[in-house]
Amino acid sequence: MCIVVKVGTSTLAHPTGRLNIRHVEELVKVLSDLKNAGHEVVLVSSGAIGMGVGKLNLPGKPADMPTKQAAAAVGQCELMYTYDKLFAQYNHTVAQILLTGEDIDHADRRQNFENTIYRLLELGALPVINENDTVATAEIKVGDNDTLGGIVACTVKADLLVLLSDIDGLYTADPRKDPSATLIPVVEEITPEVEALGGGVGSGLGTGGMATKLRAAKMVTEAGCDMIIANGEAPSLLYDIVEGKPVGTRFKGKDR
Repeated sequence: MCIVVKVGTSTLAHPTGRLNIRHVEELVKVLSDLKNAGHEVVLVSSGAIGMGVGKLNLPGKPADMPTKQAAAAVGQCELMYTYDKLFAQYNHTVAQILLTGEDIDHADRRQNFENTIYRLLELGALPVINENDTVATAEIKVGDNDTLGGIVACTVKADLLVLLSDIDGLYTADPRKDPSATLIPVVEEITPEVEALGGGVGSGLGTGGMATKLRAAKMVTEAGCDMIIANGEAPSLLYDIVEGKPVGTRFKGKDR
């Protein structure tokens, strides 16, 4: 099985921007184990700006583009250093791919990306993909890593895309505001009613929200890939997800 796992800033970092060591160590352990079991694994990882904020001791997520890009440059180094070190403990080799919108939108560049990622998977590497926040500006931005996760899942013809977030799945209403909101375990089709549950943006350090997750779901289910939104608080949930047990919200891919 080919699995793309997208992990959000809220899972990787504490609200301070500093690394959430427990979450990251558990995530790496589980992904290594899934790879050992014979699955192909691709990680789409947010967190560069968030970790740069922590490393540079900034008071919060910067609003201006140059400081955001500076934070991304510092944070991306920290992020890949951490992944490289942790995955190496389980004898797995990571590879970094940084993308912008132009790499996806231009046919030649997209082909290069596809060739590279396929070859990395053939060589047994674990690709770690992020938006190239240090150079991406509004004109060439993918915009958020939920969308990037969807693009990557479609590119590698994944069987499953898992979005690990700070929420358990898709609810009938915003559970942070409405105590009567209930989790929707399975979505067979993304109707306008489902899209209306999207709401606004997510955590303080992140860029996503439910709306971007539903966009990703629409993209991958059209391509025949299942997608799951689950809480990144416990990365060991990935074992249950891969076994097909009910976790979070599963969006059913259309038959290929």
